[in-house]
Amino acid sequence: MNHSTMPEPLRELGKFLLVVGILLVAVGALLIYSGRLPFHLGRLPGDIAYQGRHSSFYFPIVTCIVLSVVLTLILWLVNSFRR
Repeated sequence: MNHSTMPEPLRELGKFLLVVGILLVAVGALLIYSGRLPFHLGRLPGDIAYQGRHSSFYFPIVTCIVLSVVLTLILWLVNSFRR
């Protein structure tokens, strides 16, 4: 089937599957190589951790910011493929 005769919904589905596949590869690589990275998500400098006598409090603020920026970039890329 020639590119110009392919129905539009199939082209959109193909783009979507391509992006999902790339994201799955990226997440899989992150999980495989996460032990070798020089940083550990959830334990970045700037994350708030308080250890008291009978309680503890942990808020990964820097990890949240990093994940927000990464997810924003990923969604921006996905949106650019859709146009």
